[in-house]
Amino acid sequence: MLRRFDNGRAQMMGDYLVERLRALHRERNVRLSEIRSRKAAEAYRDEVRRKILRAFGPRPARTPLNAKVTGLVEEPGLRIEKLVFESRPGCLVTANLYLPTGVREPMPGVVGSCGHSHDGKAAANYQAFCRELAAAGFITLIFDPFNQGERDQYYGMSPNPSARGGPVQAHCNIGKQLELIGESFASWRAWDGIRALDYLLSRPEVDPQRVGVTGNSGGGTMSTWLWAIEDRFTMAAPSCFLTTFLANLENELPQDSEQYPHGILGMGLEMGDFMIARAPRPAILIGQRYCFFDHRGLADTYREVHRIYRLLGAEDCVDHFLGTNNHGYYPDGRAAMTSFFSRHAGAGTGAGSISSQILKEDALWATPKGEVIAAGSRPVFELINERAHSLEQRRDKIRSQDALAKRLNKILSIPKRRGAPPYRVLRNDSREESVYARFAVETEPGIVAILRRRATADNQQFVLEPEPELTLYLPHLSAETDLADEPIAQRKDPPVYALDVRGLGESAPDNARRFFHPYLRDYMYHGFSIMLGESYLGRRTYDTLRTMDLLVDLGAKRIHLAGRGQGAIVALFAAVLHADTGNVTLKNAPKSFREWTCTPFVEWPAANCPLGILKEFDLPDCIRVLGKRVKSSAPWPPDMPERTLQ
Repeated sequence: MLRRFDNGRAQMMGDYLVERLRALHRERNVRLSEIRSRKAAEAYRDEVRRKILRAFGPRPARTPLNAKVTGLVEEPGLRIEKLVFESRPGCLVTANLYLPTGVREPMPGVVGSCGHSHDGKAAANYQAFCRELAAAGFITLIFDPFNQGERDQYYGMSPNPSARGGPVQAHCNIGKQLELIGESFASWRAWDGIRALDYLLSRPEVDPQRVGVTGNSGGGTMSTWLWAIEDRFTMAAPSCFLTTFLANLENELPQDSEQYPHGILGMGLEMGDFMIARAPRPAILIGQRYCFFDHRGLADTYREVHRIYRLLGAEDCVDHFLGTNNHGYYPDGRAAMTSFFSRHAGAGTGAGSISSQILKEDALWATPKGEVIAAGSRPVFELINERAHSLEQRRDKIRSQDALAKRLNKILSIPKRRGAPPYRVLRNDSREESVYARFAVETEPGIVAILRRRATADNQQFVLEPEPELTLYLPHLSAETDLADEPIAQRKDPPVYALDVRGLGESAPDNARRFFHPYLRDYMYHGFSIMLGESYLGRRTYDTLRTMDLLVDLGAKRIHLAGRGQGAIVALFAAVLHADTGNVTLKNAPKSFREWTCTPFVEWPAANCPLGILKEFDLPDCIRVLGKRVKSSAPWPPDMPERTLQ
């Protein structure tokens, strides 16, 4: 992808989102500063708890766990039970239960959540904290997340998609597919943790009045979410995750899809609210100075949380620890957690000396081959496909463009459009024998879409005077590239205008090959849009609609739309929503979003996955409603083989 006119626009989306989050931060700080009494603190806590539960709900049915202990490791003072349970019907979760021996009365328990280790519960630091808790008198259940440890969802496939990027890429892929059916990977991950707690509390050795949750990194994420949404936990110690959403965005730190809770920023919440949600129950916030989760954000979050605890008369129930290491659950952080839990659970009567020996991964396997799929578990993509099929069967048929537009506006969270947007005339682009006029259409404050057209006369280079009939072309990645190489972008009758919407072309955040990496800035902007309760794809569609509004205001009567790849999706949606659309030409569009739920892995960028769209309609419904005006060719499959086309 060429970028001949950078002008800082590669940072446009990041700067736009940072300013929006800073504004939300300022508003939230004002709200917090107005909380000055115990009653106000309790009201705020209850409010954020309700909002968080709404973001993570509704919960699935609590079906039988069908738990089985499949093996045992016995050591002096400790037994480790290897077990399997079903968090959902057919969805197996592997876990280890660390049980101190020689203790008679019910003991405090802990649910341990893993970070992004390939070996899941068998990672050395995670075995270590379970052993240290056992020595302190705690029973700990630690379980494997999706695509970690024994839960490779793509086991047996050749080539195995897990090899492409490990748990991070797998989590991003699962999140994309879940978003299409209106569900959240954060909720799916949290549900595994809730069912792990169900099992832990089923054990007579565990005291249900003293149950903690801890984890590091991705496990710190799940400890934070679980703390807020599950009222049976009595203490929490998330490590190396808590900072602020704003700090992550400012530091250009992408996260997994389970780390972008749907709508949470749009509700006015921050990470600290997840800890406040269970105040004044005991909680310690753990971090490391050189962790990529910014310790400055952790300090800000602790000040907010501590203030609420103080107003509730429970200053001694909240603490924080900052180590001097980089990212990880190091001995100092683990010691802070164990000490805090022991103090608040009245523990310290463990079996005494317990070995610190770290076992090999296969010694902790709960399944014969170390893989749940081989043991009969249903892969997550199969469960998603089943749900998508159910939605497809239940959807009513949309019979008019107006009815479809109403649903599409809701799915894409399209802002209200009034009048025509302002625009700026930019320097033209001379390439070989062609001159392209360039215009910056200000679709909303902080955002410009770059409009191009081939100038056939000198007087067209610096003036935007659209013809009565024209084609607006939406590229897959870059208008500059497609105008030079793509046949449907080079038509002359009617004249073609090409548009780079936000995050593509001149404002794309990464070069072409890195753009399609599933864990960089394009993906991050999609995640923050989800947290704002918006749609990144919807805002790209909005850029198109506003540009069409401008062209109509300047004299265009009929605007044909054309698009390729990602641009084909935007073109189709804009055609449904804009009254002045003529014919629609699509190239390399997906056949359907439904097809993306019928396959294990989807290569299309996450920004192309509208949240909950399969609850309402699919791409073929748009084509059917628009009728003969649509012509489509060369559809791309879910693996998008041309994804690196330049």
